Amino acid sequence: MPDWRSMILGFLFVLAWSSAFTSARIVVADAPPFLALSFRFLISGVIALAIGLAAGQRIRLTKSQWIGVLVFGLCQNALYLGLNFEAMQTIEAGLASIIASMLPLIVAALGRAFFGERLTPLAMAGLVIGFSGVVYIMQARMGASADIYGLSLCLIGVLALSIATLLVRGVSVGGNLWMVVGLQMLVGSFALFPVSVALETWEINWTWPLFWAFLYTTLIPGVAATMIWFILVGRIGAVPAATFHFLNPFLGVFIAFLILGEPITLTDFIGVVIIMIGILAVQLSKRHGNRAV
Repeated sequence: MPDWRSMILGFLFVLAWSSAFTSARIVVADAPPFLALSFRFLISGVIALAIGLAAGQRIRLTKSQWIGVLVFGLCQNALYLGLNFEAMQTIEAGLASIIASMLPLIVAALGRAFFGERLTPLAMAGLVIGFSGVVYIMQARMGASADIYGLSLCLIGVLALSIATLLVRGVSVGGNLWMVVGLQMLVGSFALFPVSVALETWEINWTWPLFWAFLYTTLIPGVAATMIWFILVGRIGAVPAATFHFLNPFLGVFIAFLILGEPITLTDFIGVVIIMIGILAVQLSKRHGNRAV
């Protein structure tokens, strides 16, 4: 019988993750991206630490956990999200979500190239299919004069997160989940703030869309999605949970269309379906590989 609760949790997680690009696009229209993200991480980090303290957790981390905090705080929060926020001043939220959805594909490819991880034929096919979908969309977007600077930032960001994922894999958060999450966010906040001081002009257009988008991106993708993800992994395991990521390209593009009115072309639709098939193939190959062990 299907585990409906896990399916609902998985859908809620991927919905929150995919919507983050649209809310970010709204935020950076009225506020400097690095400054806004630094304060988002500060608030999310304090909330996560408060939840942890209320649950009886303390900041007592192992050496490997501290390494994970620093690596993910810098690579995921400062680089990946920081570069995405900066990029969405010039590219559409839907396109940014498509590039970000390459994460499972890049992790698998880098694991094979640098760590000698064995890939099944299904995984290899998934990589080829997934990257083909990205190339298919990109060639059309480039013809439509997509901003090269923004695209490059998104690609560097997802590559940084992929490398971080491989470097700290296997690091357990133990019983200090909220402490680890909160500290990662504070690392990202402290890393981005001096960048904002050095590079940005602090001109903020105080509007209601900015307020609601900032509140949403802080509480939902920032805190709630993290909680849902770890609950989901605890229920069904990391590999089955990661399968939900194959919905990210579709939902990211659809939410941007629904909220921001970003157009969806036939090329986008076909490319997103191809990417989803590739991601699903890679994730299913991991699940079958784990069963065979």
